Amino acid sequence: MALNPNKELKLFYSISEVAEMFDVTETLLRYWEKEFPTIAPRKSGRNIRQYTKEDIEEIRLVHNLVKVRGMKLAAAREALKANKEGTLQITEVMERLQGIREELLRIKKELDGLV
Repeated sequence: MALNPNKELKLFYSISEVAEMFDVTETLLRYWEKEFPTIAPRKSGRNIRQYTKEDIEEIRLVHNLVKVRGMKLAAAREALKANKEGTLQITEVMERLQGIREELLRIKKELDGLV
């Protein structure tokens, strides 16, 4: 999932911004924090979560394994533990392929409009 280019300069993201990026609930993000120790946003004095780009990258991996590929949490945890680099590469390839698919569908729609 690509970050909004207008927000690239931000150091921290709120839980609502991150939830919106992945189209999940804030409750699910909090749950994943408990299940995946690598997701550890900083908390401000008022216990407000502040996610870094590194935290978002971890969430992206978990999101891909659980929501996109349909893995159970235990299997996703094991996949990250056993081969995080391989999981990252697969996630990146899947995201690129999804982008290509969306572009091809957009082109097809335009071509269909010409007929």
